Amino acid sequence: MITNAGQTAYPLAATERYGTPAIAFHWISVVLVVAVGVLGLLHDSWSKQTQAFWINIHALIGLLVWVLVMVRFGWRRRHAPPPLRADIGNFSRRLSGLVHGSLYALLFITPIIGIVTFIWHGRVFDFGLFRLNFGVRSNRAIFHPTEDIHGYLAYGLFALVGIHVLAALWHQFIRHDGVLRRMWHSRSS
Repeated sequence: MITNAGQTAYPLAATERYGTPAIAFHWISVVLVVAVGVLGLLHDSWSKQTQAFWINIHALIGLLVWVLVMVRFGWRRRHAPPPLRADIGNFSRRLSGLVHGSLYALLFITPIIGIVTFIWHGRVFDFGLFRLNFGVRSNRAIFHPTEDIHGYLAYGLFALVGIHVLAALWHQFIRHDGVLRRMWHSRSS
Protein backbone atom coordinates (compact mmCIF):
# COMPACT_ATOMS: atom_id res chain seq x y z
CA MET A 1 0.00 0.00 0.00
CA ILE A 2 1.46 3.33 -1.07
CA THR A 3 1.09 6.16 1.41
CA ASN A 4 2.55 8.99 -0.67
CA ALA A 5 4.94 9.47 -3.60
CA GLY A 6 7.67 6.86 -3.39
CA GLN A 7 6.95 5.86 0.20
CA THR A 8 5.48 2.52 1.13
CA ALA A 9 3.48 1.40 4.10
CA TYR A 10 6.54 -0.71 5.01
CA PRO A 11 9.41 1.64 5.86
CA LEU A 12 12.80 -0.04 6.17
CA ALA A 13 15.05 0.31 9.16
CA ALA A 14 18.78 0.59 8.49
CA THR A 15 19.23 -2.93 9.90
CA GLU A 16 16.89 -4.33 7.23
CA ARG A 17 19.03 -3.04 4.36
CA TYR A 18 22.11 -4.67 2.92
CA GLY A 19 25.34 -2.84 3.58
CA THR A 20 27.24 -0.88 0.97
CA PRO A 21 29.64 -3.75 0.09
CA ALA A 22 26.77 -6.20 -0.53
CA ILE A 23 24.93 -3.63 -2.63
CA ALA A 24 28.11 -2.94 -4.62
CA PHE A 25 28.72 -6.68 -5.18
CA HIS A 26 25.15 -7.09 -6.39
CA TRP A 27 25.05 -4.20 -8.86
CA ILE A 28 28.59 -4.76 -10.19
CA SER A 29 27.58 -8.39 -10.78
CA VAL A 30 24.50 -7.18 -12.67
CA VAL A 31 26.58 -4.96 -14.96
CA LEU A 32 29.20 -7.65 -15.59
CA VAL A 33 26.66 -10.42 -16.25
CA VAL A 34 24.76 -8.19 -18.69
CA ALA A 35 28.03 -7.27 -20.47
CA VAL A 36 29.33 -10.84 -20.71
CA GLY A 37 25.87 -12.08 -21.71
CA VAL A 38 25.51 -9.56 -24.52
CA LEU A 39 29.00 -10.41 -25.79
CA GLY A 40 28.17 -14.11 -25.65
CA LEU A 41 24.93 -13.62 -27.57
CA LEU A 42 26.77 -11.58 -30.23
CA HIS A 43 29.46 -14.25 -30.67
CA ASP A 44 28.26 -15.34 -34.12
CA SER A 45 27.77 -11.74 -35.31
CA TRP A 46 31.43 -10.73 -35.18
CA SER A 47 33.55 -10.62 -38.29
CA LYS A 48 36.47 -13.05 -38.53
CA GLN A 49 38.86 -10.09 -38.14
CA THR A 50 37.44 -9.04 -34.76
CA GLN A 51 36.10 -12.33 -33.43
CA ALA A 52 39.24 -13.32 -31.47
CA PHE A 53 39.34 -9.89 -29.81
CA TRP A 54 35.69 -10.00 -28.70
CA ILE A 55 35.89 -13.60 -27.55
CA ASN A 56 38.89 -12.60 -25.44
CA ILE A 57 36.94 -9.66 -23.94
CA HIS A 58 34.02 -12.04 -23.24
CA ALA A 59 36.39 -14.47 -21.51
CA LEU A 60 38.10 -11.75 -19.46
CA ILE A 61 34.77 -10.39 -18.23
CA GLY A 62 33.70 -13.97 -17.48
CA LEU A 63 36.85 -14.40 -15.38
CA LEU A 64 36.06 -11.14 -13.61
CA VAL A 65 32.55 -12.43 -12.84
CA TRP A 66 34.04 -15.61 -11.40
CA VAL A 67 36.55 -13.69 -9.25
CA LEU A 68 33.79 -11.35 -8.04
CA VAL A 69 31.64 -14.36 -7.09
CA MET A 70 34.54 -15.84 -5.12
CA VAL A 71 35.15 -12.54 -3.29
CA ARG A 72 31.41 -12.23 -2.68
CA PHE A 73 31.28 -15.77 -1.21
CA GLY A 74 34.19 -14.95 1.09
CA TRP A 75 32.62 -11.68 2.16
CA ARG A 76 29.22 -13.33 2.75
CA ARG A 77 30.78 -15.95 5.06
CA ARG A 78 31.74 -13.12 7.44
CA HIS A 79 28.67 -10.90 6.94
CA ALA A 80 25.17 -12.26 7.39
CA PRO A 81 22.40 -10.75 5.28
CA PRO A 82 19.84 -8.59 7.05
CA PRO A 83 16.81 -10.52 8.27
CA LEU A 84 13.73 -10.60 6.10
CA ARG A 85 10.60 -8.92 7.37
CA ALA A 86 8.20 -11.18 9.25
CA ASP A 87 5.44 -10.46 6.72
CA ILE A 88 7.40 -12.14 3.89
CA GLY A 89 5.71 -15.50 3.40
CA ASN A 90 7.31 -18.91 3.67
CA PHE A 91 6.84 -19.59 -0.06
CA SER A 92 8.66 -16.36 -0.99
CA ARG A 93 11.48 -17.19 1.44
CA ARG A 94 11.95 -20.69 0.03
CA LEU A 95 11.71 -19.61 -3.59
CA SER A 96 14.13 -16.77 -2.92
CA GLY A 97 16.63 -19.16 -1.37
CA LEU A 98 16.31 -21.57 -4.30
CA VAL A 99 16.69 -18.86 -6.94
CA HIS A 100 19.63 -17.14 -5.18
CA GLY A 101 21.40 -20.45 -4.56
CA SER A 102 20.93 -21.44 -8.20
CA LEU A 103 22.13 -18.02 -9.38
CA TYR A 104 25.31 -18.32 -7.31
CA ALA A 105 25.89 -21.88 -8.54
CA LEU A 106 25.54 -20.83 -12.17
CA LEU A 107 27.68 -17.73 -11.63
CA PHE A 108 30.35 -20.05 -10.24
CA ILE A 109 30.11 -22.94 -12.75
CA THR A 110 29.39 -21.16 -16.05
CA PRO A 111 32.68 -19.21 -16.18
CA ILE A 112 34.66 -22.36 -15.31
CA ILE A 113 33.11 -24.27 -18.21
CA GLY A 114 33.71 -21.22 -20.41
CA ILE A 115 37.39 -21.14 -19.47
CA VAL A 116 37.73 -24.87 -20.24
CA THR A 117 36.14 -24.18 -23.63
CA PHE A 118 38.41 -21.17 -24.21
CA ILE A 119 41.61 -23.04 -23.36
CA TRP A 120 40.74 -26.22 -25.31
CA HIS A 121 39.83 -24.03 -28.27
CA GLY A 122 43.56 -23.23 -28.35
CA ARG A 123 42.97 -19.59 -27.43
CA VAL A 124 45.34 -17.29 -25.53
CA PHE A 125 44.22 -14.88 -22.80
CA ASP A 126 45.37 -11.40 -23.72
CA PHE A 127 45.35 -9.17 -20.64
CA GLY A 128 46.81 -6.21 -22.53
CA LEU A 129 50.06 -5.99 -20.58
CA PHE A 130 50.71 -9.72 -20.81
CA ARG A 131 49.38 -12.82 -22.50
CA LEU A 132 48.63 -16.15 -20.88
CA ASN A 133 49.16 -19.08 -23.22
CA PHE A 134 48.46 -22.54 -21.82
CA GLY A 135 50.03 -24.15 -24.88
CA VAL A 136 46.97 -26.32 -25.43
CA ARG A 137 46.12 -27.24 -28.98
CA SER A 138 42.57 -26.90 -30.16
CA ASN A 139 40.68 -30.12 -29.46
CA ARG A 140 37.16 -30.23 -30.88
CA ALA A 141 36.34 -33.35 -28.83
CA ILE A 142 36.67 -31.22 -25.69
CA PHE A 143 35.73 -27.68 -26.70
CA HIS A 144 32.64 -28.55 -28.73
CA PRO A 145 30.66 -30.21 -25.88
CA THR A 146 31.92 -27.73 -23.27
CA GLU A 147 30.93 -24.85 -25.54
CA ASP A 148 27.41 -26.27 -25.72
CA ILE A 149 27.28 -26.81 -21.94
CA HIS A 150 28.57 -23.26 -21.38
CA GLY A 151 25.79 -21.91 -23.60
CA TYR A 152 23.07 -23.96 -21.88
CA LEU A 153 24.29 -22.83 -18.47
CA ALA A 154 24.29 -19.21 -19.67
CA TYR A 155 20.68 -19.55 -20.88
CA GLY A 156 19.77 -21.07 -17.52
CA LEU A 157 21.44 -18.10 -15.83
CA PHE A 158 19.47 -15.69 -18.04
CA ALA A 159 16.23 -17.46 -17.09
CA LEU A 160 17.02 -17.25 -13.37
CA VAL A 161 18.01 -13.59 -13.70
CA GLY A 162 14.64 -12.99 -15.37
CA ILE A 163 12.81 -14.73 -12.51
CA HIS A 164 14.88 -12.71 -10.02
CA VAL A 165 14.02 -9.42 -11.74
CA LEU A 166 10.33 -10.30 -12.01
CA ALA A 167 10.24 -11.22 -8.31
CA ALA A 168 11.92 -7.94 -7.36
CA LEU A 169 9.43 -6.00 -9.48
CA TRP A 170 6.53 -7.98 -7.97
CA HIS A 171 7.72 -7.11 -4.47
CA GLN A 172 8.19 -3.46 -5.46
CA PHE A 173 5.02 -2.77 -7.44
CA ILE A 174 2.49 -5.39 -6.31
CA ARG A 175 3.38 -6.16 -2.69
CA HIS A 176 4.97 -2.79 -1.88
CA ASP A 177 6.89 -4.54 0.90
CA GLY A 178 10.30 -2.90 0.58
CA VAL A 179 12.23 -6.03 -0.47
CA LEU A 180 13.78 -4.31 -3.50
CA ARG A 181 14.84 -1.33 -1.40
CA ARG A 182 16.94 -3.66 0.77
CA MET A 183 19.42 -3.84 -2.13
CA TRP A 184 19.26 -0.15 -2.99
CA HIS A 185 21.45 2.48 -1.35
CA SER A 186 19.63 4.98 0.80
CA ARG A 187 21.01 8.32 1.90
CA SER A 188 18.84 8.26 5.01
CA SER A 189 20.23 4.98 6.36
